[in-house]
Amino acid sequence: MPKSPNLDYIKQLSGGNKEFERKIITIIKKELPVEIQSYKKNISAREFEKAAEIIHKIKHKIGIFQMEEAYKLAIDYEESLREKEDRYKEKFEIYLRQLKSFVESCEI
Repeated sequence: MPKSPNLDYIKQLSGGNKEFERKIITIIKKELPVEIQSYKKNISAREFEKAAEIIHKIKHKIGIFQMEEAYKLAIDYEESLREKEDRYKEKFEIYLRQLKSFVESCEI
């Protein structure tokens, strides 16, 4: 079963510093919707190289929330987009919705 997103890594990094945790989550809450919008725009326009660049950014957020399967898929998807193919699109977008929902629900 895929691992659900969580805040464990952020909490580990913060060493209990709640202000640090708030700052990280605030940054991600601002950046992620913009990146998702840009990703969708570039995929719709079949601008695969630009979409791959956005996936690269999102991939790091996926890692921060410890979504291992999604992270591995993001690597494969990024590579496939650079080869002008979008064969992982549907599966990646499921993880993307899961990440977006989780981030939106994070209390800061």
